Amino acid sequence: MKTKWVGVGLLVAPLIYAGVMVALRRAWNSLPGPLSSGEEELVIDSISPDKPEASPLSLERGLRGKVLFFILVAARNEAATLPHLLHDLGQQTLPTAQFEVILVDDHSTDATAAVAQSAETQFPLHLIQLAQQPGAPTGKKAALQAALAIARAPWVVCTDADCRVGPDWLRSYAQLIQREPTTRFISGPVLLTGPDTTLHRLMGLEFAGLVGVGGACIRAGFPTMCNGANLAYRHDSFAAVQGFAGNEHLASGDDEFLLHKLHAAYPGSIRFLAEASAVVRTAAPPTLVALLRQRVRWASKWRHYHAPAPQRLAVLVLLANVSLAAGPVLWLRQPGLGLWVGAAWALKLGGDVWFLSPVVRLLGRRRWLRMVPLLQLAYAPYALGVGLLGLRGGYQWKGRQVK
Repeated sequence: MKTKWVGVGLLVAPLIYAGVMVALRRAWNSLPGPLSSGEEELVIDSISPDKPEASPLSLERGLRGKVLFFILVAARNEAATLPHLLHDLGQQTLPTAQFEVILVDDHSTDATAAVAQSAETQFPLHLIQLAQQPGAPTGKKAALQAALAIARAPWVVCTDADCRVGPDWLRSYAQLIQREPTTRFISGPVLLTGPDTTLHRLMGLEFAGLVGVGGACIRAGFPTMCNGANLAYRHDSFAAVQGFAGNEHLASGDDEFLLHKLHAAYPGSIRFLAEASAVVRTAAPPTLVALLRQRVRWASKWRHYHAPAPQRLAVLVLLANVSLAAGPVLWLRQPGLGLWVGAAWALKLGGDVWFLSPVVRLLGRRRWLRMVPLLQLAYAPYALGVGLLGLRGGYQWKGRQVK
């Protein structure tokens, strides 16, 4: 009898987890697809934001009544990668008359500012350098605030200086806004790239899971996560919820705290852009140590969440992984637990594969599914360690020590 109840205990979290994955897969599959070719022709001429403000940089240049994007890029020591992003932005199929770029140099110690100043682009490129005096604001939120202070436009789109974007990236955003004009925040997919090693495939698969869960939760009506490398929001909505106020003291979270704020203020206005043309590519952390530093930075903001959905999901994921890690240990002591342990692993892995299949298909990495069992073996100690370090606080980011 004791063995039975221990087995039931091992099954509870994986069973609930598998059920959640089935529900999230349904939500993902219900995400709207691209516009038809006939509808696409309307993008440039018919999108009319509610009374868009004139841009102090462009003076609208005859763009009244059309979508106007300001792309915000916060950069610190990205002289080597910035030219690639600027090249990609110059290849956009959305007319260059419909977007401008604001690059904010966050106290770089390399030639980031010089690269921006010397760049020859088909679109307006504006450089802001954060003040250097002691006590002046630093970090990504300060950089974005500096850009937002002058980007008085209907929509802002955010990406990072070390990212790559496809030619239809901006057009994909315009299409979604045309189709759903009540939208106030859009989260887009991000793909980790790097050498084809086991470590990098595991990193990419884990990250794909985060992207998929974020998109599915948005579709299901309880947004949990997004990524600042690929998102957009209405400028007036940012101002209406007072932007980063309340979490400006945290170095991380320029994306998810805003997501939660806008969802609370404008329920039903959050969208996920599930299109291959909208995928932003960014390099995976080069080493395991760099990965752990990044994930600890992300985990450090969990305790500051006010929305219950991301907290509950994080607890469920942790419990499911702890159950799988505990199963084999208990099995050694109680051989009768074999079937229960096998069932728990089958539920967890089956739920993962079922959910991840359409996500990795969107990202063009279906072969990563083979790595699910290996990722599971490493995930329990990894998730527990990252979570504990995140609660402790303190990490390195962009060459700075953050407390």
